[in-house]
Amino acid sequence: MFIVLLGPPGAGKGTQAQRIAAATKLLHVSTGDMFRENVKAETELGKLAKTYMDKGELVPDEVTIRMLLERISRPDAAQGAMFDGFPRNVVQAVALDQALAAKGARIDRALLISVRDEELFSRLGGRWICRSCGTLYHETNDPPKKPGVCDKDGGELYQRDDDRPEVVKSRLEKQKPPLDLIGHYRTAGVLSEINGEQSLDAVTAALLTVIEG
Repeated sequence: MFIVLLGPPGAGKGTQAQRIAAATKLLHVSTGDMFRENVKAETELGKLAKTYMDKGELVPDEVTIRMLLERISRPDAAQGAMFDGFPRNVVQAVALDQALAAKGARIDRALLISVRDEELFSRLGGRWICRSCGTLYHETNDPPKKPGVCDKDGGELYQRDDDRPEVVKSRLEKQKPPLDLIGHYRTAGVLSEINGEQSLDAVTAALLTVIEG
């Protein structure tokens, strides 16, 4: 079985991917892990990807696709895999479809974890950090007793640049699954949408119900 996990930043894809992998024993293929593995091993593709990553640019589709096809050619992917962070667009989706078809396989499920923008904004933009001890807080989920002050050592709380509202908004706009990608899997008849605003356990249970169904 091959599964694609889709969702915007802040939807909890990484956490759910780990839970699903543990429950199904499917190989979890994360593009982030894949990039780090190739860069660390100094493979040809890793060196090429690093030239873009060092400049803060997205790794081109061609490089990402080649890296992913190499990954799923290994024996541990023989029984299937769950893709987290790939595909990011229709070009990558079509390349994946073609590669799986050559193996006599296909994408069996595309799982979209849906969360409203307001909720995503709250999850991603409410994080504060103690400047002295590094303790993390969240305005909604885990606030300090006194705003702006760390409970542990009284240190000043601050927001990282990428947690600021304007940066969070830009990140959401750039990293949401594009509508044509969602449409690609809907047309293929494999898309299922899961409410990502439920509890962690409820989202996991809903995802597993679709997979096992």
